[in-house]
Amino acid sequence: MQHENEIKKPMLFRRQRLHPGRIVTLCFVTVLIFSTLLTWREAVVLEDAYMASQRNYLASVANTLDRQLEYSVDKLLFFRNAMHDSLQQPLLSGKLHKTITRFADRRTKPWWQLSVEEQRTLPLNGVSDDFVAQTTTLARDDARLASEVSAAFEVGYLMRISSPLSMLAKRVVYASRAGFYISTDATDANDQQHDITSRYYQLVTSPWFTQQSERSNSARSVRWFTPPGQPGTESDRTITVSVPVDYQHYWYGVLAIDFTLATLRDLLNEAVADYREGEFQLYDSRLSLIATSQPDSEQVTRFDAVELASIAGALEHDNEGGLHLGSRYVNWQRMDHFDGVLVRVHTLAEGAQGNFGRITIALTLLWLLFTAMLIGSWLVIRRMVSNMYNLQHSLQWQAWHDPMTRLLNRGALFEQAKSLADRCRQRQQPFSVIQMDLDHFKSINDRYGHQAGDKVLIHSAGLISASLRATDVAGRIGGEEFCVLLPDTTLAQATQIAERIRARINRREILVKRGHTVCVSVSIGVSSAEERGNYEFEQLQSIADARLYQAKQGGRNRVMSQDAR
Repeated sequence: MQHENEIKKPMLFRRQRLHPGRIVTLCFVTVLIFSTLLTWREAVVLEDAYMASQRNYLASVANTLDRQLEYSVDKLLFFRNAMHDSLQQPLLSGKLHKTITRFADRRTKPWWQLSVEEQRTLPLNGVSDDFVAQTTTLARDDARLASEVSAAFEVGYLMRISSPLSMLAKRVVYASRAGFYISTDATDANDQQHDITSRYYQLVTSPWFTQQSERSNSARSVRWFTPPGQPGTESDRTITVSVPVDYQHYWYGVLAIDFTLATLRDLLNEAVADYREGEFQLYDSRLSLIATSQPDSEQVTRFDAVELASIAGALEHDNEGGLHLGSRYVNWQRMDHFDGVLVRVHTLAEGAQGNFGRITIALTLLWLLFTAMLIGSWLVIRRMVSNMYNLQHSLQWQAWHDPMTRLLNRGALFEQAKSLADRCRQRQQPFSVIQMDLDHFKSINDRYGHQAGDKVLIHSAGLISASLRATDVAGRIGGEEFCVLLPDTTLAQATQIAERIRARINRREILVKRGHTVCVSVSIGVSSAEERGNYEFEQLQSIADARLYQAKQGGRNRVMSQDAR
């Protein structure tokens, strides 16, 4: 009904904004948010610990592999230092002197081979003066030639006795710019000319030789080379570490050690023997895969171009780190004694099976269980609170309303009247009151019974409510007597509303029993604060009540808005 809209205003139902169900929901949402934040924080701590453990695993493997490769690099530097010493103080024994003399006789031949003692040192294999003269890279300096040949034989002796090195390297070689080489896989003296010539040509045209010139390697440092697209099986493919040999600002040649990919794979597997979780991969400086710890070639992790670009971009800023690539976590570390990077690939499935993965799963399950219990508790408590609130609301409604007519009862009407009167006084607005009483209501009860009287009251209350505005308030103040509050309404406007109510009630017939209808009339008294400037509701109601009785004395079924004279 229209007057109930006014009852729902802040003064009467201001607690609706603090609905208990909303408070309960807010509390549970707050608890859920904080529990989620705590769980997320624990997950972040676990992730940091997991990444730290992955870096530690990778660092241990990288250090182990680096120490193995460092031994070979140190040997290479040892050979270079030995050549420096030999070039500075040549050791010319009788046999060595004769051998150098034979070199003078053979240097013009298309190919040749010299040996001092086959059981002690490796032979020298060389080409003719004409072959050397064909390129500017090669040069035979006669003033330095004898000392270099002597030094090469001494290094050949060291190469032969370095048996531990042969277990790792495929070949150790010294290639001279003076047209000869010495290698641990020396060419047999009975081989054809083409073999020595072609092998020397292959050596001096290889990147590990040509890129050791003073222009290409001004720092004269150790360099690693991985020939791209090298044919052959994995056991044939090689990676070469080389270092230039210089003495007194003259470039004599290059010392080099070849490793097969299979050897590097074996070294990697030895290094990861205690860290079998995840896959370790060794890449060169161009991010070409060299070796992997995965025994099954079909299960080797392959990165596409985009992923390799991501890794390469990260390597430009840091020598170690990690990043997520889909469901894989990849961390890397550059090697100290190898021009490449060691990568560890850890999949989501492997991470879930590890200690950190199990802890994370347990933490997630606990959070899900807690959240489910929290939601269940919220549903139960919210239902209970809602039922209690509805009960309280129902009791409050019953306390404020007349159960039969559903209008405000006397107490609620008087409280609402004081509030509306004060508001109109503060805003300097008119305020009017209508007091009404049904005519001959007692005779209806006596003739048709109290049930008929109740029907008349209910029907009349409905007609009163239907005649009011949304801001007006109606109430039953006793028996067949009603009162209407009209805020911001003058006496004349209130009189029109009262007349509308009287006319509606008077022209309606009410069915009180089967086959029996009655017509009801109403007497109405109207008062307004504008008459005397008095906003006290008790005074206004008293004036309206007096005028109501004047209407009854004047014949009933009428509206009185002024005192009778």
